[in-house]
Amino acid sequence: MLMEKKEEKLFAEDNVYISSKTTAEEVIQEISDKLLADGLVKPAFYENVIGREKDFPTGIDLNVVNESLPNIAIPHTEGEFVNVRRVIPVHLEHPVTFKNMIDPSASMEVKFLFMILNNDPEGQSNILAQIMNFCTTTNANDLGAFFKSTDKKAIYEFLNRSFKDQKA
Repeated sequence: MLMEKKEEKLFAEDNVYISSKTTAEEVIQEISDKLLADGLVKPAFYENVIGREKDFPTGIDLNVVNESLPNIAIPHTEGEFVNVRRVIPVHLEHPVTFKNMIDPSASMEVKFLFMILNNDPEGQSNILAQIMNFCTTTNANDLGAFFKSTDKKAIYEFLNRSFKDQKA
C-alpha cells in the first residue's frame, strides 16, 4: 500500500503576528525571537535574514498590481537556518523601510511581511511564486482588506483559503 505524503501546511494560526516595531531590523528581531522560542528556526536565523536582506533586498511594490495596495517584503534566508517549511505573515502597525527587490538602491515603505521559512532548498522559489500569485490573482478589494486586518485568526483563515487552491 502506498503511503501518501501529507503536505505540510504553509501557515499556522499561532504563527501569525502583529508588530508595532518601527524598523525592519526590530521587526525581524522580534519575529525571529518568537520563531526561535517555538523551535521553528535556529539561533543564527536573525543575523542571516538581516545579512541576506542587505545583499538581496525583498521589498516588493504592489502598486503595479493595484495602486491601493501597500508594499510588502518577503524576508528569508537559506534552509540551513530553519527547521520547518512555513510562511510567517506579519501585519505591521507602522510602515517599515525595506530596500526594493527590483531596484536595491531604492527604499520603500512596507506594511506587511511574508517571512519564508523553508528547510527545503528546492522549494524557496516555489513559495515565493505562490506568494506573488496570491498578490496578483486575489481580488484587490479583498487583498486590501486583508492587508489592513489586525485579526490574527482572520489573517490565517484568509491565507489558508487563498493558498489551498494553489498547487505546491
